[in-house]
Amino acid sequence: MEQKDTKETAILVGCQTSDDDLRFDYSMEELASLTETAQGEVTANLVQKRDRLHPATYIGKGKVEELKVLVEELDAEIVIFNDELSPSQKRNLANEINARIIDRTQLILDIFAQRARSKEGKLQVELAQLQYILPRLAGQGTALSRLGGGIGTRGPGETKLESDRRHIRRRIDDIKGQLSVIVQHRERYRERRKKNRAFQIAIVGYTNAGKSTLFNRLSEADSYEENQLFATLDPMTRKLILPSGYTALITDTVGFIQDLPTALIAAFRSTLEEVKEADLILQVVDMSNPDYFQHEKTVGKLLEELEVKNIPQITVYNKRDIKHSDFVPTADTPSIFISAYNSEDRHALKEKIEKVMMGMMEPYEVKIPSTEGKLLSQLKNDTILRELSFVEDIQAYRCKGYSLKDHSITGQLQKYKD
Repeated sequence: MEQKDTKETAILVGCQTSDDDLRFDYSMEELASLTETAQGEVTANLVQKRDRLHPATYIGKGKVEELKVLVEELDAEIVIFNDELSPSQKRNLANEINARIIDRTQLILDIFAQRARSKEGKLQVELAQLQYILPRLAGQGTALSRLGGGIGTRGPGETKLESDRRHIRRRIDDIKGQLSVIVQHRERYRERRKKNRAFQIAIVGYTNAGKSTLFNRLSEADSYEENQLFATLDPMTRKLILPSGYTALITDTVGFIQDLPTALIAAFRSTLEEVKEADLILQVVDMSNPDYFQHEKTVGKLLEELEVKNIPQITVYNKRDIKHSDFVPTADTPSIFISAYNSEDRHALKEKIEKVMMGMMEPYEVKIPSTEGKLLSQLKNDTILRELSFVEDIQAYRCKGYSLKDHSITGQLQKYKD
């Protein structure tokens, strides 16, 4: 029950500037989920329809008065806006309203600050937070010096960075330096994986689509899985053994979200770099979510920005046991309906992966002498072996299967061809 006491009371504020009611309602629901994930408790929503956002106060003057009264009535500690506020909007609102003002970007950064586990994850969050804070420092000295607890203040805010812009810029350069070293390490690690020519699969999808659950069940890993937004921040790679015995590598990635803050897109690019190196992408879509189509579009758009459109994809529609009544599959890639918790479904997905992989590989048919034990065991691990039979009179194994064109084993097999 202690948890209850630490939750901050929040009022959510949204301004709808388009006629797309559904999308707006959904983004407000998502803001509520984000608030819960950040340990906040939503006490009220205030929304306004306008042609465009008010340049000075985001919502109109009348609504600001309404919000002021609402904050006092409900004794709200924090007001969360559904868009990124400009420095002046934030300042003007802070002068009018007696509660902490944060926007969607700060909220997401806050969740990331709680979630980051690895050194790289923590550095990327801090970089994004500093880049967010820097243009908002003017005239915020007093407000910032009160930072130190609660939603939107975790991370570098606590070190009272307002005292010196130069200090922030120095820290940004320092973090960028550290990150580039980490990126180089990862590049080397990737090069090594490439040399060993492991087949690489990346799982992508909207936040909370069930990626980590699927990743854990496919690879028997222990990535953090929770019914929360952004449960995974740090990419994790594990082995995946397919039905034929072929061993691939599978990577879990950070969840995508619509209107991802620009500070974050840049900071988390390197986390998503893994996707660029993949031979196959599994896009996980939560078919129980009423907004599944929007999610699919958001992920598709981000994949386009990452320039990975040419990498083969399988769309994995997940949570089929609680599928939404209006659900209609829309993928233009090979797709499959599964529940990540169902072992038969997972097996069917592995078979599907294998089938798609075979289309990307070269078929081979060879006779391997029985004395070549090492090569035979390599065939089981590094190729998709479809047929293996012993031919008595020549003391050799007839093998049929598929191998990657640029894998060293493909070259080795040349001399054993019929």
